Amino acid sequence: MDKRIDNLIKNWQRRNILGFYCENKEQAVDKILEVIPASSSIGISGSVTLDQLGIVKQLESRGNKLFNQYKSGISREESLELRSQGARQADYFLTSANAISEKGELVFFSGYGNRTAGISYAKNVIVVAGINKITSNIQEALKRSREYATPLNCKRLSWSTPCFEDGICRQETCLFPEYKRMCCQILIIEAEVTPDRPEGRGLASDSQSHRLKVILVGENLGF
Repeated sequence: MDKRIDNLIKNWQRRNILGFYCENKEQAVDKILEVIPASSSIGISGSVTLDQLGIVKQLESRGNKLFNQYKSGISREESLELRSQGARQADYFLTSANAISEKGELVFFSGYGNRTAGISYAKNVIVVAGINKITSNIQEALKRSREYATPLNCKRLSWSTPCFEDGICRQETCLFPEYKRMCCQILIIEAEVTPDRPEGRGLASDSQSHRLKVILVGENLGF
């Protein structure tokens, strides 16, 4: 294992975050299916990484209940309700990060808030990210999220933002009603107070009981 990745996993351990390293997408999918029981319900956030893994369809075909706000044929109101249910009610919340610092901080940007809500207080959270999202420090992680990942996501989803046209962030003018801003909420995870929060059982003896798990994949995934 690359020394940088080994150090990152050790840094997560000190932050009460359980880190795994998978060499490729196939191993990452296997790890997700191993960690999430087939009987569990799952909330998801919009993620190119999850799309590239094809994990949502695999979980659905296995029989997991998914609060899938992207399933075809539903109304906007139904989609918003599924976002809320996935963040509040699901046994697991599955997402990706916009950026990760070498010290272990995780950065997430959100438009609607279900992503930041689910990550902050879902029963269990699994973050899957490619090695392309690792940055040297938290400042670079925030810069990557705002100036690289967000413009690409705006273009992918055809959001009317200043960065849609040229990829340049103009956060001071990217405001309503002229624009549909995507960088509405920013969440930085620095640590977990105890591994098994929010049940409050104290320090977990079993490493699998960590509330927050990160699966780092040795490939470039997502934005």
